Amino acid sequence: MTTIELPTELPFRATTAQACQWLAQQTGAPWTLARMLEQGVTPYVWLDHDADHPALFGDANGGYAAPIFFEGDIARLIAGSNDVLITITKDVWKIVTRLKEPGLRRQLHELRFLKKDLERLVGKLKREAEIAAEPVVIEAARESQDGISGAQVLVAFARLVRIDLEQALADAGGMFGDDGARVKGSVRKAKNKALWNPVTLALGLNDVYRVPLPHLTRAFHAHDFLDAWAGEWSHTLALLGK
Repeated sequence: MTTIELPTELPFRATTAQACQWLAQQTGAPWTLARMLEQGVTPYVWLDHDADHPALFGDANGGYAAPIFFEGDIARLIAGSNDVLITITKDVWKIVTRLKEPGLRRQLHELRFLKKDLERLVGKLKREAEIAAEPVVIEAARESQDGISGAQVLVAFARLVRIDLEQALADAGGMFGDDGARVKGSVRKAKNKALWNPVTLALGLNDVYRVPLPHLTRAFHAHDFLDAWAGEWSHTLALLGK
């Protein structure tokens, strides 16, 4: 008698095991904690109210789900840490907060992943697979009129470089020669109206400022305004053999 495995019901906040099992069912490939984090999925840990950190909780006397997104904290988990260390998170009002050293430690089994984030990841992977399956059509080069604003550039990439990226955008034209990553024709009345191609910009940040490609990939998966560019970024890396 053949046993039919029913799809896992994904809870609002899934454990690592639940998230990996559901992703495996949706994609047909095995998943691990490290792979989810590399894809930019944000883990959360429930923090019970702690009198030693009153600023974190505000009026949330029962506690709240704190996100783990700081690069160092995430890298530690990807490397295979046997516990969770939180040094930077967001408080109950969603304001980024650096915790007093040595930070907060929690057990790995306390990690949770939001249902909406996992569903969004699957949708993105399916779109990328569809793009990869499409035949490559060589067309005459044409300038895209789409891009992201300077403010969005700073949100996505500023923390990855040691330079003053805001000043670099203002001073360096396209940043990487000629128009560089800046969308040609996007500056008509004022520099602050410039749009930037995030794929070209990310490649330049890797080439000129040595920002690691995995860090840039996580940035494309971590921000809604880069959703439309994530497939192009993955396709570009594939063409470059990265």
